[in-house]
Amino acid sequence: MKKLFLIIGAPGSGKTTDAELIAQNNENISHFSTGDMLRAEVASGSKRGQEIDKYISKGEIVPIEIVIETITSAIASAKTDVVVIDGYPRSIEQMMELDKYLQNHDDIELVSVIEVEVSEETARERVLGRARGADDNNEVFNNRMRVYLEPLAAIRDFYTKKGLLKVISGEGTIEQIVSEMQSFINSKI
Repeated sequence: MKKLFLIIGAPGSGKTTDAELIAQNNENISHFSTGDMLRAEVASGSKRGQEIDKYISKGEIVPIEIVIETITSAIASAKTDVVVIDGYPRSIEQMMELDKYLQNHDDIELVSVIEVEVSEETARERVLGRARGADDNNEVFNNRMRVYLEPLAAIRDFYTKKGLLKVISGEGTIEQIVSEMQSFINSKI
């Protein structure tokens, strides 16, 4: 059975970096970044990538069918039994679709949803400081932050009621955050 960990957090919370480091340090953990998978599709120049780009370039949520297909194929293709996906879910609809998917796949267990919590100020400084792409500017950041925060209370509530939510502060050093997250994941596998 595959054990699934989801990592959510504001843009710039460090969720992708944290998850990458954990996977690098553990050969039994596969990591997939929702954002990176979608950006790779855009970079490929495919028709699907062009469709995705219409949403990403404005900081909006990519349509549910595309995202759920991306996530589920990543889980299926994972070469390990422990899978960490960051950047998902980003909406109540995405959360419910994944929940429905998991109910129909008893070979995958959602073990935990880890929220990397940072202040909006920290998130803004990190995103605008890294300027990774055209979507890293103030206007797009504001929209991405709004898109992240709108469903957050409902997402937290849903996973808290299932006993799956774990909140970790993303304000410390990368080493501190990765260490705490790594310890938590190890305690669950």
